[in-house]
Amino acid sequence: MRRILALAVVFLVLDAFASFAGAMLRPSNVGAGVRVVEWLRDNGAAGLVSDVEAMYYSLNAPSTGGAALRALPTVGISGAVRPGSYAPAPIAPAIEPALPGEGVWHGTGPLVAGASPVLVTSFRPDPLYPQMVAGVAWIDTSRVALALYPGRYEPPNDGAPAADVPPQLRSGLVAAFNAGFKLEDSGGGFVDQGHVYAPLRDGQATLIAYRDGRVDVRTWTGGPVPAADVVFARQNLPLIVSGGRLNPNLSDGPEWGATLGNAVRVWRSAVGVDAHGNLLYGAADLQTAASIARVLQRAGAIRAMELDINSEWVTFDYFGGWDASGPHKLLPDMTRDPTRYLTPDDRDFFAAYARLR
Repeated sequence: MRRILALAVVFLVLDAFASFAGAMLRPSNVGAGVRVVEWLRDNGAAGLVSDVEAMYYSLNAPSTGGAALRALPTVGISGAVRPGSYAPAPIAPAIEPALPGEGVWHGTGPLVAGASPVLVTSFRPDPLYPQMVAGVAWIDTSRVALALYPGRYEPPNDGAPAADVPPQLRSGLVAAFNAGFKLEDSGGGFVDQGHVYAPLRDGQATLIAYRDGRVDVRTWTGGPVPAADVVFARQNLPLIVSGGRLNPNLSDGPEWGATLGNAVRVWRSAVGVDAHGNLLYGAADLQTAASIARVLQRAGAIRAMELDINSEWVTFDYFGGWDASGPHKLLPDMTRDPTRYLTPDDRDFFAAYARLR
């Protein structure tokens, strides 16, 4: 029995070592530390990792108050939006007096049908934390077509050959941004171009693109497989904003995923739609689920869902010229390079292309 037990232990150790070595040696565009954490999550230690992360972030949580900022980071590359072209109203400041340019929309690059299809701005979202800055992007869905791309390893076993923006489509690329949690953490579905990577679940917040060009963020009620008019559907947790109001369970609800829940302050991102059917993307450091929801609500979202969290995964890049030239981050302190999605990526993501008429 001792020999059998010893042999079993040896096999288990060898199996774990082979799994770990494979995870560390396989192609990836993230650092070794992140890959170690991801391996632990995928091999039975997700709860332990989340507890350790929650403890770390809680011990390093920001203090309220402090010196106010004197200026906001520069966003956009083509000046303020000119009168005459439709744009959302400036975001009302949450802190008075407003800083120069706070909440004012700026263009990002080439014009499509006479206007910039992606506008960006920044503002301070929380009077209790006057040094926090949120970045928001507005995407004009009448000028932009949205696409969803599987990553190299997420969704699992997708067999994606490239997992980046296809080179033949980069001539019209205007922006790219992160998708949601890993499916095992969100319990959501993933459907793209008729391929059901994971069945959709009723009740989950879902970013949907339709074949007629519309996009929407809403609670899914259509069963595990969408109708033929859906190009893609990507789910992630429940809605954080519905009917222009915050989800009442944001402060203490149990449904916010297996990674850090809803109250730990980390990098968070979210996507929503405004009353005109255009997309709004928001991101900021040191956010809870409730505070990132307020960012989208203040920006004009009538419905919104949380996307991925943590600094390694929160990314929004826009491009100042055609052919994916002049890449810029939405906020300068976002961790990843602004060309992140021009090379194979581990996670799925969204890309926005100019809708040429």
